[in-house]
Amino acid sequence: MAGKDKQGKQNGAAGLVRKDGSPRGEQGKRNGAPGSSRKAGAPTGERLSGGYRERAADGGQRRGGGANRSSAAIGAASAEDVKKDDRIVVTIKRIGINGEGVGYFKRKAVFVEGALPGEVIKAKVTRAEAGYLNASIVEIEKKSPDRQKPPCPVYEDCGGCQLQHMTYEAQLRAKEELVKEAFQRYAGIESLPMRPILGMDNPWGYRNKAQLQTGRHGEDIVTGLYAAGSHKLVDIAGCEVQHPVVNEVIDGAKAVLKELNIPIYNERTREGAVRTIVARVGLAGGGVQLTLITAVDRLPDARRLVQRLREKLPMVKTIAQNVNKGKSPLIFGERTTVLWGDERLEETLGDVRFSLSPRAFFQLNPEQTVKLYDAAKEAAGLTGEELVVDAYCGTGTIGMWLAAGAREVRGIELIPEAVRDARDNARASAIDNARFYEGRAEELLPQWVDQGVRPDVVVVDPPRTGCEMPLLQAIAKARPQRLVYVSCNPSTLAKDCKVLLGSGYRLEWAQPVDMFPQTAHVECVVRLYRD
Repeated sequence: MAGKDKQGKQNGAAGLVRKDGSPRGEQGKRNGAPGSSRKAGAPTGERLSGGYRERAADGGQRRGGGANRSSAAIGAASAEDVKKDDRIVVTIKRIGINGEGVGYFKRKAVFVEGALPGEVIKAKVTRAEAGYLNASIVEIEKKSPDRQKPPCPVYEDCGGCQLQHMTYEAQLRAKEELVKEAFQRYAGIESLPMRPILGMDNPWGYRNKAQLQTGRHGEDIVTGLYAAGSHKLVDIAGCEVQHPVVNEVIDGAKAVLKELNIPIYNERTREGAVRTIVARVGLAGGGVQLTLITAVDRLPDARRLVQRLREKLPMVKTIAQNVNKGKSPLIFGERTTVLWGDERLEETLGDVRFSLSPRAFFQLNPEQTVKLYDAAKEAAGLTGEELVVDAYCGTGTIGMWLAAGAREVRGIELIPEAVRDARDNARASAIDNARFYEGRAEELLPQWVDQGVRPDVVVVDPPRTGCEMPLLQAIAKARPQRLVYVSCNPSTLAKDCKVLLGSGYRLEWAQPVDMFPQTAHVECVVRLYRD
């Protein structure tokens, strides 16, 4: 799905949020990778003073770098002999699920951050495990024609994006390969009926929301993300993937906080007030919702702060305070107060209207969300007579998107706040044939079937971990004619599809959608049916 969190399915997918408390995703299950599907006979290598020497596949030897070799090692007779800090030479085959280059050293997967498919890399091993190696680039012997200079000056430090060093056309190809590779590995499908990925004409400036940690560098206030594995805050002012208005509001808010000397939260000492700035632009009307997340109940100099923000940022329609005193990685706390302006931000997707509170979920890339939901609508194949069950419905966006073509939509969601938002959104859009239920889909769906209510179409849009097995079993028992699976993780999508295929479903097509350009994330809609 297009981003989720514990507060109503938000922020999972976009790379920029993975350092602010959202789940970051798996590293491709590094316990062997698809080595069994790779060609045997990977060349071996040995150390020579003064350079590299590798053993060719035919048993001969070559000295020096060679663009046509598969991989080589220094001082290792086998992959199991490779240790941390050893040097290897590896040809990159594909992009991994976190954007790293993936190659194979003697059938063992090697993950090289920053490497691109087709490149021959001299690399230093940073981690050696039984099933895989991590390595860093020492030298690129053969450079990919798809390599480019990242436009972001803090790209390597920030880590919010993973693929800015790759042309956009190559990013789309790599994401298609991620989906194919997952189905080959986890579902045993060698020829996936996959449509071309739906990309963006302009893959920049698409994110309608930023939630950035605050800190200080000397006298200056900075807002950004924490560098991977550290407490170093990287300032991402002017971020290339954020909507320009969002960047303008963040910069303006920082200037006002500095002007009024509002205390900024210090993560180490746990002192100060403002810990996070959240800005969301409504693309339908252009207004902005600004939320200051504080570690204190009372925002210092709040009246003057609101006045100066209104003067400096006339596009802001809501100024809110959220209190989060906790130590958890969650961004928002439970209590939000609107200090000035509209209680909610009005937004639309197609004909569906949304009234968004500061904490409410809304898709981060509305342009691509329309493409994703249209693919889901096509997969549902509605005629106006169907009962649609939307499991994992979140705030009800997919269910409401399908409602006009269905007899009835029933959405199921475990999070009470998301259910309330779904009901509010349905009322705002005058959708009277969509109802939303709080609970677990694997429990409610069998109850409805036992009562004689059998769905014609089931839609699932789970978190990155995929569907719970009890839900897959409940779907198999309910026997809907069509099943629409919307996924933000190709690996768990393929695993779940294997279970569904084993219970009588057939996979008609898969449609990848690039929801988050410049990152390694890829969404996918799959249509399954049964005769």
